[in-house]
Amino acid sequence: MSNLAQPLTQPKPYLMNAWYVAALSTEVDAEALFHRTLLDTPVLIYRKKGSGEPVAMLDRCPHRFLPLHMGDRNGDTVTCKYHGLQFDCNGACTHNPHGNQHIPAAATVPSFTLRERNGLIWIWMGDAPADEAKLHDFSPLTEGPESGVGYTHIHVKCNYKLILDNVMDLSHIDHVHGEIITTRGQLSPLVPQVRPVGDAFAARWEWSQTPAMMIFAGFLPDPKAAARHFFDITYLMPGNIQLSVGATQDAGAPLDLVGTTGQYDLHTVTPETNGSTHYFFVTRRNHNVDDAEFNQFKIDAMRKAFVDEDVPLAEAVQERMGVSHDVDDFFSMSPVLMSNDVAAVRMRRTLEAAIVQEQTRTAASGKVAA
Repeated sequence: MSNLAQPLTQPKPYLMNAWYVAALSTEVDAEALFHRTLLDTPVLIYRKKGSGEPVAMLDRCPHRFLPLHMGDRNGDTVTCKYHGLQFDCNGACTHNPHGNQHIPAAATVPSFTLRERNGLIWIWMGDAPADEAKLHDFSPLTEGPESGVGYTHIHVKCNYKLILDNVMDLSHIDHVHGEIITTRGQLSPLVPQVRPVGDAFAARWEWSQTPAMMIFAGFLPDPKAAARHFFDITYLMPGNIQLSVGATQDAGAPLDLVGTTGQYDLHTVTPETNGSTHYFFVTRRNHNVDDAEFNQFKIDAMRKAFVDEDVPLAEAVQERMGVSHDVDDFFSMSPVLMSNDVAAVRMRRTLEAAIVQEQTRTAASGKVAA
């Protein structure tokens, strides 16, 4: 759990007692002091010598507030660049070079719990003890060769819910994206089937098109013929969407990742601030899995689609909404809602109810979430 000594006087507009992705595993190497703002909080991350286990603390010296990532590390100890205070990987001050070298009791840096799973480093920043049961299982991402999975991180200048909206409402793909993932108008008329999954839900679409989606057509028996397709997306709080998609030309095959040529994707977002987001995407395919060159081409192409097509729209929506740093104005702006909004609206209602519930519990206990 975090050990922030002096919590803020106002709660943050996020679900705090939850796991968020802090970084891709590959972003944090064995030596460097990595830093990133998460949930309005500057965070320092580095790996322990020997074990390579990642650790995290507030990226701010308690003395004169210099960012600790500007300093140096000696083993598992970080030295502040300004006045030489040293802190261990739990945030405890271990050396004060000044005067009689007395270490003030307040000379501690808040630390955070990390868990490394499936090529991602997850962080818990709430005031409650880190709950392992809330760390979702995305183990299919690492079931197979490294040449069959791709990872990327994108920084987006919009509220994280706008990115979740975009993935929950897949009807946009015929209007936003190019030929590679078009459904040729088959998806827009469909209203997804929604079902509960734990404390959240999943939505599903099934359709046929001719020819198949281009991302799959070349791996099917007849690239120009009709194929059955499915999308299945599971929303898991606070910022995770697991999306499975596949196509088959076998009339008797089940529409799942066993019966189709497809891929298992994870879209997960972590607020940087209320108006900017860290967007992490991972894709694991079940075809052509040993081709490392194709793997790099695929993740590069998907990243380009997000950066060139999705992100500009989400950022433009953010700008036009004029959402302030403190207020989420989406429903108060009375958006026109249509059938394609069913999954996205349910996502927002589910998440916002959980945030209100958490803040109510926090207020009743006399605490304020850090």
